[in-house]
Amino acid sequence: MSDNPFFSPSTLVFELPPFAEIREEHYRPAFERGMADQLAEIAAIVADPEPPTFDNTVVALERSGAVLRRVRVVFENQDASDTTPVVQELDAEISPRLAAHHDAIHLDAALFARLDALHHDRHELGLDAESLRLLERRHTAFVRAGARLDQDGQQRLREINTQLAADAAAFRRNTHEASLAGAIVVDSADALDGLPAGAIASAAENARALGHDGRWVLSLKNFSNQTELDQLTDRALRERLLTASLRRGLDTNGPLAARMAALRAERAALLGHASHAAYVVADETAGTVEAVGAMLGRLVGPAVANAQREAAELAAAAAADGVAELAAHDWAFYAEKVRAERYDVDTAALRPYFELERVLQDGVFFAAGLAYGLRFTERPELTAYHPDARVFEVTDADGSALGLFIGDFYARESKRGGAWMNELVSQSRLLGQKPVVVNNLNIGRPAAGEPALLSWDEVRTLFHEFGHALHGLFSDVQYPLFAGTEVPRDFVEFPSQVNEMWMTRPEVLANYARHHVTGEPLPAETVQRMLAAENYGQGFRTVEYLAAALLDWAWHSLPAGATVEDAEAFEAQALAEAGVAMATVPPRYRTGYFNHVFSNGYSAGYYAYIWSEVLDADTVEWFGGNGRPVRESGELFRAELLSRGGSRDAMDSVRAVLEREPSIEPLLARRGLKWAVGRGAGGGGGDWAEDALRFRGSPRPGGGAGTCAGSGAEGIRVRACASYGFPSKTGS
Repeated sequence: MSDNPFFSPSTLVFELPPFAEIREEHYRPAFERGMADQLAEIAAIVADPEPPTFDNTVVALERSGAVLRRVRVVFENQDASDTTPVVQELDAEISPRLAAHHDAIHLDAALFARLDALHHDRHELGLDAESLRLLERRHTAFVRAGARLDQDGQQRLREINTQLAADAAAFRRNTHEASLAGAIVVDSADALDGLPAGAIASAAENARALGHDGRWVLSLKNFSNQTELDQLTDRALRERLLTASLRRGLDTNGPLAARMAALRAERAALLGHASHAAYVVADETAGTVEAVGAMLGRLVGPAVANAQREAAELAAAAAADGVAELAAHDWAFYAEKVRAERYDVDTAALRPYFELERVLQDGVFFAAGLAYGLRFTERPELTAYHPDARVFEVTDADGSALGLFIGDFYARESKRGGAWMNELVSQSRLLGQKPVVVNNLNIGRPAAGEPALLSWDEVRTLFHEFGHALHGLFSDVQYPLFAGTEVPRDFVEFPSQVNEMWMTRPEVLANYARHHVTGEPLPAETVQRMLAAENYGQGFRTVEYLAAALLDWAWHSLPAGATVEDAEAFEAQALAEAGVAMATVPPRYRTGYFNHVFSNGYSAGYYAYIWSEVLDADTVEWFGGNGRPVRESGELFRAELLSRGGSRDAMDSVRAVLEREPSIEPLLARRGLKWAVGRGAGGGGGDWAEDALRFRGSPRPGGGAGTCAGSGAEGIRVRACASYGFPSKTGS
């Protein structure tokens, strides 16, 4: 197929993929040629009669695989954003082949011998800091991929990786199908009493799109507690909705999860680690399972105590309505009632002030201009991968072109749940490429002619995902391995969490929070009450998150040889033993739909969100209290951290910004846990900050970047290591 658009670089601006020319039949031949081309390039490196040098081995490896990179990012983006049966079938076929391809490179003895020789003499090569780090990270990636194993060990590793890749693809497909099947169809708008008019209209539009004309459909979001639970007055419908959410995927994905956990444990043992968790964390900023375990364990006690106090308060509110016992499907509803009474904040009444286009242009883009001097110009003549996806050119403060940003904000049947960032083109001076990044959200599509009005949480998600986009857009590195979000998984959420701060900055909030009809700003007193209400419910939010993180940790702390016969029973036991088994607070993700850890690269890494939040909370305080103007602080954050990607140790970048070691105190205050400091078991305190969350002053050998070699979170950088099932790093 000589006209295959993946066979040559795109001629469009910033090498935007030529989506108008790409068809599904282009994928398979492009994957086949891409893998063949890269193996030929590897063979040429190995066959070079000259002794190995940095250029003829490491740089040549970095340049390899151009066709495969081009097809892979587009295919994986479509699989997540606009999938079809053909794409899903090809994903099931191609994922194991990509795993085998990854192994063919990383288990090539002759190639590793060249890398190993260079690594041995690395300090005599006269390399600059980024090049030295590239050599170290490449070498580490090969060792962690099994390059030092004997022949039998490598053969078993190949078998495991191929099976895991197939299982991850199946898990993704099962989750998508289970979420579609679990959608709640209702016959009368009266059943949706309590939802805002716009949300009811959106449910009707959703029903029309799904073939249920004249009815209303509540589609499942990717997490457990569905967003409608805080407003629906029909208690039976709330129970039906939450039950559908919690039960999805258990029958198909439960056995898959058990098999994947066992295979990951076996692979870890082959590579010399006690568990998959130990294998993963050894190459993250946390460093050890003890550090992660200490952090999660110390959070549990105060978080559960907070949640129990909240539960007692909500039970009293429910009893006033005649509800004898507070259930999980009641929590959000009565929490909203208590919040409204205590702070006089009606979250449904806030929606008219958060219209999507205004939040995007006058909030997200405005804040990026305020902090970094960026400007955004929509380019409607540039075709994206779906009619909903909009392309913006990003211009730097000096007027130079920075890259492209694609925003794809609406939910649809063909899109997986959640929100994430992809990189379609990764910045690299070596390859002469500027970034093209994508943000995907799942905002309910409004009825024709109506505005898209956001919840406060959706506003937060928009700012969060744009933080990932900035990480990709600001990348300024030589080598593609280090571009943008190619950083440790327990660090990648940090920049996106920091970007959430702009949503409540007075000058930003005042600029976008305006009534979509009248243009009136959100009243100042409402703003104050809303911000005061922000911390309400931290017990629930922390426990639901910890339950998911500890569930992930339990699955991936299993030793080699351990088997799980009943995934649901294992989950219940794990939550009980961890001390987070609250019937009224289900985990944010259950095993059956925990895509983060079983198909999207966060296995033994879901702890990353709270680990990154330590840095986030401290950095937000730094932004507000360092005595510098906002633009000066923004430029420092960009230059020392956002632009560096994985080109230096992540914690060195943090220290360069803060000019000190990070502190855990701001996180304790934010999460409402400061009261527990120094209270003994489960109480947190100085030992936790000093030991469990010690960010070491000297980097580990090889540094702290990911192990993905020229390939690449929850997608998001879709330069993934197929053999490890890491299709992304930047999901929410």
